[in-house]
Amino acid sequence: SIKIIGQYTNKDAQAYFAYDSKKSFGVTVSHLRFGDKAIKSTYLITAPDFVSCSTHSYIGRYDLLKGIKEGGVFLLNSPWSKEEAFSHLTRDMQETIINKKIKFYNIDAESLIEKQPGLRGKGANTVMMVAYFKVSGIIPFEQALEGMREMTKKTFKKKGDDVVNMNLALIDAAVDACEEVIVPASLDGVCSADPVKFISDDASEFAKKIIEPSMRQKGDDIPVSAMSVDGVIPTGTSCLEKRAIAPRVPHWNSEACIQCGICASACPHAAIRTKLIEKENLKDAPESFNTIEAKPNANGEHFKVQVYCKDCTGCGVCVDQCPANKNPEKQALTWSTIEKEEAACEVVNEKFFDELPDNVMGKNTTKTIKGAMLRKPLFEFSGACAGCGETPYVKLVSQLFGENAIVANATGCSSIYSGTFPTIPYTTTKAGRGPAWANSLFEDNAEFGFGMRLAVEQNRDTLRTFAQKVIENEKTPADLREALTEALTHFDNSKTEEAVAAQDKAKAVLAKYADVDCADLAKVRELQDYFTDKSVWIIGGDGWANDIGYGGIDHVLAQNKNVNILVLDTEVYSNTGGQASKSTPTGAVAKFATGGKKTYKKNMGLMSMSYGYVYVASVALGADRAQTLKAFQEAEAYDGPSIIFAYAPCIAHGIDMSKTQTEQKRAVEAGYFPLYRYNPANEQPFSWDAKDPKGSYQEFIKSEGRYKQLAKTNPDAAEELYQKAEEDAAKRMAVFKAIGELIK
Repeated sequence: SIKIIGQYTNKDAQAYFAYDSKKSFGVTVSHLRFGDKAIKSTYLITAPDFVSCSTHSYIGRYDLLKGIKEGGVFLLNSPWSKEEAFSHLTRDMQETIINKKIKFYNIDAESLIEKQPGLRGKGANTVMMVAYFKVSGIIPFEQALEGMREMTKKTFKKKGDDVVNMNLALIDAAVDACEEVIVPASLDGVCSADPVKFISDDASEFAKKIIEPSMRQKGDDIPVSAMSVDGVIPTGTSCLEKRAIAPRVPHWNSEACIQCGICASACPHAAIRTKLIEKENLKDAPESFNTIEAKPNANGEHFKVQVYCKDCTGCGVCVDQCPANKNPEKQALTWSTIEKEEAACEVVNEKFFDELPDNVMGKNTTKTIKGAMLRKPLFEFSGACAGCGETPYVKLVSQLFGENAIVANATGCSSIYSGTFPTIPYTTTKAGRGPAWANSLFEDNAEFGFGMRLAVEQNRDTLRTFAQKVIENEKTPADLREALTEALTHFDNSKTEEAVAAQDKAKAVLAKYADVDCADLAKVRELQDYFTDKSVWIIGGDGWANDIGYGGIDHVLAQNKNVNILVLDTEVYSNTGGQASKSTPTGAVAKFATGGKKTYKKNMGLMSMSYGYVYVASVALGADRAQTLKAFQEAEAYDGPSIIFAYAPCIAHGIDMSKTQTEQKRAVEAGYFPLYRYNPANEQPFSWDAKDPKGSYQEFIKSEGRYKQLAKTNPDAAEELYQKAEEDAAKRMAVFKAIGELIK
């Protein structure tokens, strides 16, 4: 809007944008000024003439009309009619509109976007821009319409004519869609919406003093004295947000469900989960709490899929991946809305679901996707992009190893969605166990995680030494000696349930003697969480792993210590705007490679295998879930360094983000991305896990925007690069297939 005003009129224009850190439906506050005189303001707008809200879920969350001038204009995007919209505002908003004589307009952007399915649910900002120029009168509408058309062509040109034409059609549809809302003369008998309650009355001080004002966009009001002095903040706080951002959410149709767990595996945000429930725990279930008999069944358990509708981003990956949905007559997941699911008591069901015992396995084991997905994810509701290809891998780590995990996270997308202050998606079990997480720099994350491994080993050695001293002390009470002895018996195989139980018992007995003045006992209490070993995970993207942090990774792998490295391979620097990395394949278009990358994708897996004592795997979840699961479990079980390269389709690829895991499957089937495992602990260490290609490589790459753009950015060399890309991929696959004989 501000560009159009600046370019198509003689008015002076100024724009400042305040962003939050969420990658999916993040809040952006645009401060726009324009006028006939030069604008010299150096501060944010505090008394707007015009306020536009593009998401109706913000009502009751933020002070949308703060400071609005008398006679100003408020424009809302909502599904309500002009007769209904006013009653859906909070009481203070209604009073402001009446008292300040605000003109109130409403437009239903989502209903217009639905008529352009190729936009995949996007386009609200385009609709709101049309409505703004229609109701503001700041410039003649025909002039604005011309500007919007030209700007749309310029903005989406590289994405192809289809995208341009869909956005132009959306502009045309929005021209007459805005309606003025009927504002009553008084509030007598008028309904209103309640302000959203973010934090419960019994919440922690951190939640009340830090999280709530941040969630209400009032972070600037938080005093420095309220902040953590050492940088340590609690986990398990993203669940407080309940952003209610999804324009659509999945609804579980139990009668069609085959209980495979794929929806829970596919979900990038842990917003759809599965659970086994023992029969006696259903006696107090809400009437709306629908379950089905579990298959297989050990002791009468019931099976449940629960959608967290206010945490869902509406990406559609679960709907796309559900095997039952191949039958249009018996779909297990169908689209609904938050409002419909609330009316069906799904928020009540969610609360009951959370209170039920977790990790009930019945006859299932974590060796299968179904069994693994019955475990509570200890990474939930992150702010990653809707449909993110990275987060299902991080979530899987949390489900399999989360109680013992320590995570070192390189700066990048994964550090933003994993640990942006103040809400953290890493969480704990009901017993309080869960991952500990820390973020280092781009360049030294591998060394950072390696330091964690060394610290764990040092602490465990020290604990064993002092625990033995306490055991051998003749003054040690019998119950304490027994508990410490039992804990030490599991010391070298300490990630079992029995080891955790022994540690818990030792901690309980140690607490009985907290007042005893004994230096040896004090040291044991200090290190009591180290009776069980820790699973150290070093996580980051391909830009970190292949480029900026590669020297550190190589050094850490060479040390032959028990660390696990997870490379989330988007084949591009995703967080900083889509620059090419050494993982970017031949022919792909990215920043710094706008004419298509001329060089081969770095074969970091082969380089890692050359050590001979490093576990290496290449996985793509949507292509082979069982292989991915096996690779993660083998990597963690391997007593030495491991590195996993996980293919993660990204919004920077120019794809339909509801189909990121379908894209993984297509990539493997086209011979684009390899699947393999190299386990030095096996007699035959290398396993090639991909089938022979059955899809067209050229069709695959040309279906993605990052390759499709090549025909426009470098048309003379496009076909040559496309062919070279296929040849390079074929050579890479041939090398991997031969590795079984070359490396033993």
